[in-house]
Amino acid sequence: MKRFLLTATVLFLPLAAIAQMDPATPDGENLGTPETWKVRLDRPDPEAVIGADSDSADVFFVNMTPGWHITTGPAGIFYHPDAMVEGNYTLEATIHLFDPGERREAYGVFMGGQNLEGEDISYDYFLLRNTGETLIKRRTGAETSVIRDWTASEAVGTFGPNTESSVENHLLVNVGSEMVTFSVNGTEVASTPRDQVMTDGIVGLRINHALNVHVSDLKVTAQE
Repeated sequence: MKRFLLTATVLFLPLAAIAQMDPATPDGENLGTPETWKVRLDRPDPEAVIGADSDSADVFFVNMTPGWHITTGPAGIFYHPDAMVEGNYTLEATIHLFDPGERREAYGVFMGGQNLEGEDISYDYFLLRNTGETLIKRRTGAETSVIRDWTASEAVGTFGPNTESSVENHLLVNVGSEMVTFSVNGTEVASTPRDQVMTDGIVGLRINHALNVHVSDLKVTAQE
């Protein structure tokens, strides 16, 4: 597992060993699809092609150091099955959004993932979209529920007519012993009691429909 910096087996080890996704070290060949990552589409389709050929793939997903490049057709989550954490931690991602056109689709991170390959899948997720809004939501099986609905924040960077290539946003989820706070570009945009969100489990990325993003960093840091 070349993408993970710690060599200990990671089975919900709260502080001593948290799996790290290493943006500088490709999981397999650079510009190839990560070999050991998983992709779970919202609507599982065994015929969907997830690969490194942008002309034929339904979901283009490749190592592109530093980080990973994802261009979606269908929406889904992207994760390594060993990226499991519990306890107090921060989850961070730096995501560059390329021109979304008029689409209001969202992107961000998820946490507390359980049974990600089964019908009883569950996780919570923190997203933003190019309207300058953020969302906290939960998936349980085929159903979703809102924890905190779309809320505008000036902290969210948006792709506009004067954007040359892409717009960068840094998302951070700080999981404390009593509260969980959600920040964008260093500004807190939401907080909730810890018992109101799922935090123990697999962490990763969530990218909605028809978006083109580059994830230049994704990491978990244990907190005391």
